[in-house]
Amino acid sequence: MEWVEITGKSVAEAKERAFEQLGVAESDAEVQIVDEPKAGLFGRVRGEARVRARVRPVEPRAKRPRGGRTSNKGRNEKGSGQRGERRPRSEGGESRGGGQGNRRGGSKDNKASGSAKSKDASAGGVSNESKENAMAEGVTLQEQAAVAKEFLEGLVTTMGLSATVEIRELSEDTVELAVDGDDLGMLVGPKGSTLAAVQDITRTVVQGRFSAKTDRILVDIARYRERRAAALTRFTQEVAADVIENAEERALEAMSPADRKVVHDAANDIDGIATRSEGEEPNRYVVLLPNAG
Repeated sequence: MEWVEITGKSVAEAKERAFEQLGVAESDAEVQIVDEPKAGLFGRVRGEARVRARVRPVEPRAKRPRGGRTSNKGRNEKGSGQRGERRPRSEGGESRGGGQGNRRGGSKDNKASGSAKSKDASAGGVSNESKENAMAEGVTLQEQAAVAKEFLEGLVTTMGLSATVEIRELSEDTVELAVDGDDLGMLVGPKGSTLAAVQDITRTVVQGRFSAKTDRILVDIARYRERRAAALTRFTQEVAADVIENAEERALEAMSPADRKVVHDAANDIDGIATRSEGEEPNRYVVLLPNAG
């Protein structure tokens, strides 16, 4: 993933703007602080904060273990050899006391053998557990998408709707589930609020199926996100033209993080325009302002 470099009045503001531009939460981003504002005279702050950020790379997937249980088998054979070993008898025979001594010795041997088997079993358990973890970490993006698709198809069927679910791989660690059909407005909701909830539930289902960290799962219904992004891009271009013409900044209405990312991305492609976000969720909004640089 490519790094983006963002500035702000404070480190917190610069980081927040970076997360919005990347379209991810703080836990899914990697951040480096380049510069921090410096305290000046009379409590004034000189300079601005600058950070570099990118989407946190997905950790390399562990290879699935190959081969059988050679090590366990070897330990078992060794243990069975120890259990099968017998003590030689003396030529003159054994007295009663000697026999009891041997039996007591045999009891100690049995305890030792049992202890060895217990250790082997414990080691085998750790090995099996590590194998299971390796298998979980080796889950593919396609397997996660299949679980998400199964859930969405079941949801649509349960609600008595007719729709198809298509898997679209957007990158090596991001997949989108596109649900298309008729009368799907109830799954979108006002300003995509229901769609956002469906996406969160879908992610939870996938994460519940696999113990390892999952990739980014996106859901689009009735092409809402696609059409919303196109409309926001056109709107941003119109507002940007007005900002450049009048040389005055313009605050937009409060938007979701996903919508704010679309605005930031669209504004970044326009010369002479800069953006920043202000406010607190859920009333956070984007400001477009002239940028002579």
